[in-house]
Amino acid sequence: MSESPEVPAGAPDRRTPRGVLLLAAAAALLVYAADQLTKWWVVATMELGQRTPVVEGLLWWQFIRNPGAAFSLGKNITWVFTLVMVVVSVLIVLTLRRVRSAAWALALGLVLGGALGNLTDRLLREPGSGMGHVVDFIAVPRFAIFNIADCGVVVGVSLVVLLTLLGRELDGTRTGAGAPGAQPVEAAPEEEGTRG
Repeated sequence: MSESPEVPAGAPDRRTPRGVLLLAAAAALLVYAADQLTKWWVVATMELGQRTPVVEGLLWWQFIRNPGAAFSLGKNITWVFTLVMVVVSVLIVLTLRRVRSAAWALALGLVLGGALGNLTDRLLREPGSGMGHVVDFIAVPRFAIFNIADCGVVVGVSLVVLLTLLGRELDGTRTGAGAPGAQPVEAAPEEEGTRG
């Protein structure tokens, strides 16, 4: 078994810490497993179209098979969503090689788990061959019916947006006005004659 190459003194270590990769993998696995297990439970115990109240008027289970995106948009181009999920999953895996921040690892892991959960449906569920219909079952008033994979994607993307707005980089450093060592914005000099 070969040892990892030593990083020269003074050179930045660009390797992704093992703990960060484990966090991303754990987040992805948790979302994926929860998504697939709940979908299995829905398919095994509910009839298509069945509606079961959970919290009266606020939350219910409703089993549907969705060929499209949210609100069943694009149901005639299911293969496009399959391709998008493949591309997104590959890009996330490649990006994780540069991540050294636990927060970024968590965010990308959540998105990856969700993307893989719905991708599994696209590849393995009827009618199959990349055209499979996603099992959705979580329903709330005036919103699309969704699943655990969708929740993982939404939470992960929201965290990505938050990290970006806060100026957090993939390696954990900060950029922008709030970053340590950032130069303060100098006030404009006062005009002559404006002093009291």
